Amino acid sequence: MRVVIAEDNALLREGLVLLLSSVGHEVVAVVGSGPEILPALLEHRPDIAVLDVRMPPLFRDEGLRAALDARRYLPGLPVLVLSQYVEESYAAELLSGGAGGVGYLLKDRVGRVDEFLDALERVAGGGTSLDPEVVTELMTRREDSPLGALTPREREVLQLMAEGHDNTTIARSLVITERSVSKHIGNVFLKLGLPPSDSGHRRVLAVLAYLQHA
Repeated sequence: MRVVIAEDNALLREGLVLLLSSVGHEVVAVVGSGPEILPALLEHRPDIAVLDVRMPPLFRDEGLRAALDARRYLPGLPVLVLSQYVEESYAAELLSGGAGGVGYLLKDRVGRVDEFLDALERVAGGGTSLDPEVVTELMTRREDSPLGALTPREREVLQLMAEGHDNTTIARSLVITERSVSKHIGNVFLKLGLPPSDSGHRRVLAVLAYLQHA
């Protein structure tokens, strides 16, 4: 796939280029500051953009803003955002559009090569991949929401859904059958007032949208 990378840390930036190139992806542009991001995305129209949240010149949310702007010009552009810390507001803003192809990972996750590449593929395919720490943060801050009605197992299933895993992976992770996973997911949607017919990454986005505004 064709990738644009926006990262101001030279070591991480070059590491990403080497990693992606080594597994057959084409890095079509590499930028190191916020103002460079949108022009690069519009010029190259990549299959996915990998962006740091905080970029020069102000190190605030330049990468996030560029990602949101790019998705307005290029609807459906898959974006995998990297951040040093769990910043809930950034995850919420990325997901607020209700479209797929969104990922939010902590930079430490890049060092776990298989996990990072799996997230990249999932997001490029229109799915969703949120860092487990981000999901935990979203869930624990809403103890007074209907999440309190979920059983411990349903919460585990919801967390794995939010991370972007499919039913087969969830079943394997929790050592239960896929039929049990489907039953738990149905209960989650019922208790959260969400349509049980939602499937694929849209169901994950629906759950996360609910969590963000609960």
